[in-house]
Amino acid sequence: MEASAGDRFLRLLTDRTDDPAVIEATVRAARSKSEMVAALPEEETRRHTRALVRGVLAAVRTGRPGEDVLAAAERLGSDRARQGVPVAAFLDGFQAGRAHLVRTLVADGRRTGVPDAVLLDGVTRIDEITTALVHRMVHAHRVAELEMARTEREGRVQMLRQLLHGEAVPVLAPLDPACAYHCVVSDVSDPAVAARLETELLAAGPGLCGLVDGRLAALVARLPDPHGAPGRPAGPLLVAAPPARPAEIAPMYALGRRALRAGAAAGLAGTRELTDLALLTATDAEPELGGLLAAALPGGLDPDDPFHVELAETALAYLDHGGRIEPTAAALHVHGNTVKYRIRRLQELTGRPLLDPSSGAAVSRAANWWWALHRWLARARS
Repeated sequence: MEASAGDRFLRLLTDRTDDPAVIEATVRAARSKSEMVAALPEEETRRHTRALVRGVLAAVRTGRPGEDVLAAAERLGSDRARQGVPVAAFLDGFQAGRAHLVRTLVADGRRTGVPDAVLLDGVTRIDEITTALVHRMVHAHRVAELEMARTEREGRVQMLRQLLHGEAVPVLAPLDPACAYHCVVSDVSDPAVAARLETELLAAGPGLCGLVDGRLAALVARLPDPHGAPGRPAGPLLVAAPPARPAEIAPMYALGRRALRAGAAAGLAGTRELTDLALLTATDAEPELGGLLAAALPGGLDPDDPFHVELAETALAYLDHGGRIEPTAAALHVHGNTVKYRIRRLQELTGRPLLDPSSGAAVSRAANWWWALHRWLARARS
């Protein structure tokens, strides 16, 4: 391309690749064309998409792919192999994302008056760069597959995947078919982060960890300390099911995945017992009913009023602490009288008691309020 023509295409490419909406649309396109890529956490696809798009932009500027973008392509191929995504499936996603980005560039270029010849030259250059990236990705994927096939670990992880999916397979070491294990699930898909968590999970006792459905999962005989070291961040959300024998673990995995989605939507972190998330999991499965409760019970509150949001947060903490003033005040770092005032004010605005021990359905009414406040606050914060 001539310098001026190249500048016009480069400006177009820079503007588009800097646009978060374009990146998100490219991510959606990649996930829509590959079920196995779509099964991965969305942030996993977004992480690789950003790195590759920025690399393509740098390559167009310099005239050839740099080591950074080639390394990013290798990481993508290697990560997908370790996540159990076949090469054809992840290439389907990659090509769909590339095609969407090219269509966007052509459409925007024509709309802004970039000559077709300039667009053709630019798209041809992008195709040359992405072809080089595909070669690196495929090579890295195959190398990773060969490495895993040669290791005993991959056989163990394959057994873990089959057990969690309910397949009848022999239970081999390090698991014991007669022992019970906690099924731990997470949304961690980055192999490096998964390796660190695996070390922590297995430090508490024998077990088996691996990437299942693209996310870290584990069967462990004992759970690590849920509180961790003093002052240490809680870490990513891990949901741990009650112990079950390996042949009976598949339902625990399915329930754990549901609880994980509900806990993530509620902003939880750290290790959580599946049974502690029972209500949250059940209510998350019925969003329409939760919406009705959110409209009915706190109906006198305005989600655009910060004070009303504060009232709802206090009421939710009050329910979480069993209707006790002092623990609620300590959790919110306010005076007990402040909690009393906010609860009284919320009840005045809504015209309903938050807790009603005299009612014949006190437990269900408290649960309904808890559910309604969760849904109402989610909408207010969004």
